[in-house]
Amino acid sequence: MLFHQHRANLSRLLQIWKCAQDEDHAHPSPEHWKLKTSKPDSVKPGFLDKLVSRLDQVDPGEVHQLVTRLIREKGLLTKVFEALREGVIILDSEGHIDFVNTAACQFFGLDPKRATGETISSQIRGLDWSALAKPGHTVSRDLEVFYPENRYLNFYLAPIEDSGAPLGHVMLVRDLTSTRAEAEETLETERLNALTLLAAGVAHEIGNPLNSLDIHLQLLGRKFRKLSAGDRAPLEENLRVAREEIQRLDTILKQFLHAVRPTKANRERSDFHVLLRDTLRLMEPELASRNISVELDLAESLPMANVDPGQFQQVFYNLIRNAYQALPGKNGHITLRTRFTEYEFTITIEDNGTGISPEHMGALFEPYRTTKPSGSGLGLLIVRRIIREHGGEIEIDSRENVGTRILIHLPRDERGIRLLAPPAIDL
Repeated sequence: MLFHQHRANLSRLLQIWKCAQDEDHAHPSPEHWKLKTSKPDSVKPGFLDKLVSRLDQVDPGEVHQLVTRLIREKGLLTKVFEALREGVIILDSEGHIDFVNTAACQFFGLDPKRATGETISSQIRGLDWSALAKPGHTVSRDLEVFYPENRYLNFYLAPIEDSGAPLGHVMLVRDLTSTRAEAEETLETERLNALTLLAAGVAHEIGNPLNSLDIHLQLLGRKFRKLSAGDRAPLEENLRVAREEIQRLDTILKQFLHAVRPTKANRERSDFHVLLRDTLRLMEPELASRNISVELDLAESLPMANVDPGQFQQVFYNLIRNAYQALPGKNGHITLRTRFTEYEFTITIEDNGTGISPEHMGALFEPYRTTKPSGSGLGLLIVRRIIREHGGEIEIDSRENVGTRILIHLPRDERGIRLLAPPAIDL
């Protein structure tokens, strides 16, 4: 009875493990089937095929040794799969999961005990097994998952066959989240480099003609003074409009150059609270005219920061101005908050305005993309460049008709000394 159980178990194992045909059709003597257990070599698939066909001639003890070796090899392969950073999923021909390693479970939020035996379509939402599993076809696709984390993955699905007969599929899954982020950062850098080259051309092609126009308008203004008051009045009005338009173009040109051209920060020890209060003092007439209340939630004993005070005053001015322009006609409220840890400063500017729609969130930092009639679309681009030049990052969290929260994260150059408690001594 034990012998027949060994034979049945071995037959099932060979359906999974064998991958080669019998190369030798001869009929060796029974002594040929004696297992050479002294050698640690793996069991050869061709040898297993021949063994199954003549299993009645083999001693049950040797069958037990062979089964033990197969189990040991399977355990070794399982450990190898578990050590991989890529996800590995073994499927049968119907799409049922036979094996899933730890990496794949982390990618898709699977429980290996519950997932084993279930169809992959039921465990990974949005994956249509019938559309993917085609005999003899290999599939490679990208997908985005939102649970348990937002990740960008690539999976490679390949069939497993034995002498043309399908046995199942193997799915290899790679995490492309960091690679995708690096690609987006590289693309953004290339875009800014292209804008820098464009800025040089704009400065040359537009800046010089604007200066020339301004000089000629000044000459015209001098000639207008020689005319009578009645003839001079309409001409001076036209002259004033022309000069204002030239100044507006010059301002846009300077903003564009400042946004795309790298600038060196003149760092000095500065107090963020002083910079925030100075900025609010400059904007006080505008805030008062709109009946906007400002709440200061400032951290006590905020350390000094090594930043360019002029650039960060510009950062605060642009962000607070964006905040109050998004506020409703009444009950507008802005909160300015500062926090710090051993490693970084966090400055928050929060409003209860109209918020930012999802379609506009993806284009916030693109030049000349603005929802304001008089906006240039360069404010946030300038803000992010200044923050990144100081080694920080800007984070924007917004909900439509609720408000927007902007967080500035800046690293601290000087870290405080932390005293550790003395070790306990047992007497």
